[in-house]
Amino acid sequence: MSSTQTPPQTAVDATQAPGDDIIVQVNGLSKFFGSRCAVDNISFAIRQGECVGFLGPNGAGKTTTINMLLGLVEKSGGTMCIMHMDIPGQHQEAKRLIGVVPQTDSLDPDLTVEENLLTYASYFNITGKKARARSADLLQFFALANRRKEIIEHLSGGQRRRLLLARALINEPKLLILDEPTVGLDPQARHLIWERLEILQQQGTTMLLTSHYLDEVEHLSNRVLILDHGKIVAQGVPQQLITELVGIDVFVIEGTVAELNALEKSFKQCQATTERVNDKLYVYTQEDCSRLESLLKNSRSWLRRPANLEDLFIQLTGRSLRES
Repeated sequence: MSSTQTPPQTAVDATQAPGDDIIVQVNGLSKFFGSRCAVDNISFAIRQGECVGFLGPNGAGKTTTINMLLGLVEKSGGTMCIMHMDIPGQHQEAKRLIGVVPQTDSLDPDLTVEENLLTYASYFNITGKKARARSADLLQFFALANRRKEIIEHLSGGQRRRLLLARALINEPKLLILDEPTVGLDPQARHLIWERLEILQQQGTTMLLTSHYLDEVEHLSNRVLILDHGKIVAQGVPQQLITELVGIDVFVIEGTVAELNALEKSFKQCQATTERVNDKLYVYTQEDCSRLESLLKNSRSWLRRPANLEDLFIQLTGRSLRES
């Protein structure tokens, strides 16, 4: 991470113990669309300075939950508070303290980079020298200062995503909601955004992150919430959940039915669980099973790797393709 960049944001009060302040509190939240339950009695809290990964397959209820928090969808039951303000009762007040990076590009194509920021700042009554100074700081922070006079259509995909992030921070939000912030970007652009988000988190910005890039969530998040069919099926520290619910290592082995049958039986000597998917055997180990690697010498293909968040996600929500 670059040490020369400083975020255009006020640092957290050093006298405040981390996690003392609840930024988001949700209790018994539900949403029905007709007879269909999209969000089913969920409860969670997000503390100041946390980055919480909000995960789930298509149709799990993530977008509906976020839209209820933003006052865009009416809840069917439960309570929501953002910075101790009731939602939707005090939505307008809370909205001034929230920044949103949408999945879709909502930049104004008729304006320059700088004009996009200044126009958005005016929605929060930030004008004049303050707006220009804030815009300049954000453009510098997101490596866009040399593009400030460019019109939007001349920007690359990575530059557009960085500008959406800059725009979301123009009002110095206490809560930043990130909906697929690096969707469609190349690795270099993704890592630059990661670096900037890490700096913001170190300075106390609270984040709610949705992403289908699970390596991104694992890299950035302090905690994860995993939704399926409208319910929270797991929540906690990513690595702790992975170790407890998946294991330490994963063996992925290809072979014939007879070969995989024999290997599956052999791996029962070790504390492990197995899963068969077509011509592959997945072995999730809860202890060091390296002594069994000699059994794999005749296998068509195999690898051993650490268990990760994607393994956890698949185990909790299944491998079937979901439609929204």
